[in-house]
This record gives sequence, structure tokens and C-alpha cells, in this order.
Amino acid sequence: MSGLCDGRVVVVTGAGRGLGRAHALAFAAEGARLVVNDLGVGLDGAPGAGNPAEQVAAEIRAAGGEAVAHGGDIAVSEGAASLVATAVETYGRLDTLVNNAGFLRDRMLVNLDEDDWDAVLRVHLKGHFLPLKHAAAHWRAETKAGRTPEARIVNTSSGAGLLGSLGQGNYSAAKAGIIGLTLVAAAELRRYGVQVNAIAPAARTRMTERTFAETMAAPAVGFDAMAPENVSPLVVWLGSSASVGVTGRVFEAEGGRIAVMEGWRAGPRVDKGTRWRPGEVGEAVLKLLGEAEVPGIVYGA
Repeated sequence: MSGLCDGRVVVVTGAGRGLGRAHALAFAAEGARLVVNDLGVGLDGAPGAGNPAEQVAAEIRAAGGEAVAHGGDIAVSEGAASLVATAVETYGRLDTLVNNAGFLRDRMLVNLDEDDWDAVLRVHLKGHFLPLKHAAAHWRAETKAGRTPEARIVNTSSGAGLLGSLGQGNYSAAKAGIIGLTLVAAAELRRYGVQVNAIAPAARTRMTERTFAETMAAPAVGFDAMAPENVSPLVVWLGSSASVGVTGRVFEAEGGRIAVMEGWRAGPRVDKGTRWRPGEVGEAVLKLLGEAEVPGIVYGA
């Protein structure tokens, strides 16, 4: 490996399995020291067996790297604060935060319970906000002390957050919210030496195995386009000092493909110069829609 992250201290949430595990191993392979966070819950957020965070940390140490496990709940302030504290107390610094933790409770909207809505928004959106907040507070203090960091945050959105996904109204809303949070954080934290970006990955994980059931099987030979390890090189680069100047961006990653996603911006427009009458708005809007790009199709539609 190139040693792209030699000396950097990296925190990855939800790193016990799937994408998070792949990210943690990839950072370690590039010389980073890891805090591996995972609450160890099931796919729906219910308590699970085992200690996946420690298993991944042990895997990194067995390969000659440095890693400690953190099993706290990062969707509560105390857990997020202790996550940052673990990095600083163990290694003396924090350089990169990768927000990845999440689970699913899929339902069509008419069947979606309030608890299922709250639970998914909590772990995905609040579980991004709180670690980001506590890491940012640490880096602000470092800047005020004259030690401006080369800090990085990589958030995890989804194609569901970009286009929507049938049966995943809660998940789609949370992932769209993460994009908004990323844009605000990138603007607010730039002064403290912090770059903030987001990815929208597609890979084979516990969360996606039902969604992509027909295309998830790994090939017997050749390139496995759905392997979570395919996403990690982009995350590692974004989390390294080599990505200087890249902030406030959203990237889609799947297999060997990387795309820069371009968000909402003004398309065709018309300005009457005064207030419209309801009866004349329709003609103007239909003309604008005829000139506009056709939106992407909601997943599953």
C-alpha cells in the first residue's frame, strides 16, 4: 500500500460489518490508526449478539495495525462524545471521521409506524449529526489553540437520498437530510481546517441484500462489482490529507464507477416581473417542465 494515511487517526462508525468494516480495514492498510465503532445491533436496530467492533479491531491488530473498539451508541450525545474522546485519549489526536452507522425498517408509507420513522431518522441522521458535532468542537478547539488540523469528515448518504426508494420513506428522508447536513457542515467548518463530503454507495451489505436480491451474488470469477471494498478507496482518499480542497461534494460509488453528483440548482426559469394569476401559471410551468431535464426514477418504481 502507499501509506496514504500514515499517522492519521480515523474513526469509523458502524464499522463492525459491511461498508464500515471495509473502510476500517482499508484505512488501516494505508497506515491509519483506527477507532472502530459498532453497537452490534441487528439489521433493524434490535440488540444483537457478539462484539463486531472488537472483532474488526482485532483483525486490524493481527495484520500489524493499530485499532481500538468503541461500542457506544453514537446517536446519543454521551456516546458520540465518548467516541471522539476515545480517539484523542488513545492516540492523542483525531484526523478523520467516517459516519457510516445505520439500519433499516422498511415499510410503505401507509404502513410506516411513527416508531419506525423515528428509529431510522435517529440512527442515520442524528447518528451523523452528533459525532460530527463533537468532532467539530474538538477541531475548533485545536484551531483556537493554534493547531489548525487537516481534518476530514466523510458522511454516508444513498441513492435513496438522491432519488427516493419505494418502501423506504424513512430511510430516503434520513439520507437526503445527510446531504443537507454535509453541505452546511462543509461551509461552517472550513475555517477550522475541516473538509466535509458525502458518498452515496451501492454495495453488497446486510442492508442491501433484499433490495438487490437478484444482482447481489458474488461472481465465481472476475471482478465483484458489488463488493463493499470497492467503495472504500474513495472514502480513504477523501479521508486523507491528499484530498485537500475537496469539500461540500457528494460522490456516488459502485464497483469501479465514481460519479460526482450535482444537486439542486436552478433550471429553466421565467420571470413575469409582477405577480402571476393562478389561471396563467399552468401554461408557464408546463413550458418550463418541457425545457427541464427529466428527473431520475425513484428506486423500485
